[in-house]
Amino acid sequence: MKVILAQPRGFCAGVERAIEIVERALTLYGAPIYVRHEIVHNKYVVQNLREKGVVFVNEISEIPDGSITIFSAHGVSEGVEDSAKLRKLPIIDATCPLVTKVHKEAQRSEEEGREIILIGHSGHPEVEGTSGRVRGKVLLVENIGDVAQLNVTDPAKLAYVTQTTLSVDDTSGIIAALKERFPEIKGPGTKDICYATQNRQSAVHELAGKVELLLVIGSANSSNSNRLREIGCEHNIPSYLINGVEEIKNEWFDGVGVIGIAAGASAPETLTLAVTSYLESKYSAQITVMEGKEENIKFKLPDEVLHKNVSIM
Repeated sequence: MKVILAQPRGFCAGVERAIEIVERALTLYGAPIYVRHEIVHNKYVVQNLREKGVVFVNEISEIPDGSITIFSAHGVSEGVEDSAKLRKLPIIDATCPLVTKVHKEAQRSEEEGREIILIGHSGHPEVEGTSGRVRGKVLLVENIGDVAQLNVTDPAKLAYVTQTTLSVDDTSGIIAALKERFPEIKGPGTKDICYATQNRQSAVHELAGKVELLLVIGSANSSNSNRLREIGCEHNIPSYLINGVEEIKNEWFDGVGVIGIAAGASAPETLTLAVTSYLESKYSAQITVMEGKEENIKFKLPDEVLHKNVSIM
């Protein structure tokens, strides 16, 4: 058996930053630390932090008075932030800087009098956060078919933004349809697309031409991990999304000589190593790493987790 690892794979800079914020907060302030929603969408990351004293909640009302409160990498609405501030909770914001950039872009467009169209997945925390950063109603578009159904106030006063964890491939058709129907619409093109999402999807497209089966390491609630599996399926390759080695079914490998492994942007490398170690021990698999983009982006940490004497409000 041959195993080819996608490159790049696993943690992106926004996920690394969010997890490090929580880890540093635990060290500086001690447990419990409260995080609204999962810090990132990965079962093992969340469980590991939970065991260290992190409490994940759905609502600000669940957080005891005076408790350190962290917003997840996906960002939150202005209403959620205001609720935390009204209660004078000490806040540390772990929102990915690329998500914050989208928030600001939507706000600027609204200040120009434009109605906001958001390309994204209904119910995703990032979509909820971005929608809650503008005052007017946000029109959500999930696919090209939704564009024809849009009921806008003024076709000459529109702007669009995108969920960062969608790829250029995911959004280009929708953006083209928006521009065709509303020629005066303002938008960022593809520059708001998360670099990590695009890089990982491009890697899987390339990997799919080299393998007979694809394993994607990531959790079921991870949007970008699900998309990697879908790309494998689009290439007519059996593709499976797994949390970790314990979910592997050996019958998948019957008659398979070359396996590809990819990992979503919130999946730790330790999970990939566990899978490759299993395949090496059981099948004497030969592991190679595909050539691909090297990522060296690093986002700055907030002062609140660099120095304990910084006031957090």
